[in-house]
Amino acid sequence: MKKLIILALLVIPVLVPAHRQGEPTDFSRKLSQAAIERTEHFVRYDGSYRKIRYPNGDVSDSVGVCTDLVIRSYRKLGVDLQKDIHEDIKVNFNKYPKLWGLSKPDTNIDHRRVPNLRTLFKRKGLVLPATDKPNDYVAGDLVTWTVAGNLPHIGIVVDRRSRDGKRPLIVHNIGQGPQMEDMLFEYPITGHYRYYGNSGLRENITQQH
Repeated sequence: MKKLIILALLVIPVLVPAHRQGEPTDFSRKLSQAAIERTEHFVRYDGSYRKIRYPNGDVSDSVGVCTDLVIRSYRKLGVDLQKDIHEDIKVNFNKYPKLWGLSKPDTNIDHRRVPNLRTLFKRKGLVLPATDKPNDYVAGDLVTWTVAGNLPHIGIVVDRRSRDGKRPLIVHNIGQGPQMEDMLFEYPITGHYRYYGNSGLRENITQQH
């Protein structure tokens, strides 16, 4: 029996509730839960262009990429990143990256691109320090990386820790479907953000600091 208990402790991630100072803990908990729930879905990695409805449009739940995981997690909290990006990009088109040859916004794909999400988070969210200190990253934070030298990637920090308790785990989809992994410092970090949609939390936290 003792061996079974020890084995269970080794394989179950340490749960360490955390939240960004100044916000209700509910936001962190709910976004973390929504992200972890995504790991229960089978998703084939596929970022091909598809026409979807607007707002609250989505490709089939059985396909997706790293951005789709973030989009679906936020929708559990009532935040539609498709709508948020479109409303901003249609009046600030020149402030968004010009990497895909588009001449106008496209509600089918704009929100599914990491550089566009980063721009939205910079403009409408909180930009946090991208450090090498694990405790600077708390549940509900968004992190972006560069993978394989030039590929943008994004994931969500959740309220679980690595087996040694030193690092928060990340929920992301890097090609094998939604996974919860100890990979925060596996790749060069290009951004660290907090995004609350139109909840008013950003303004409350900014005023407190």
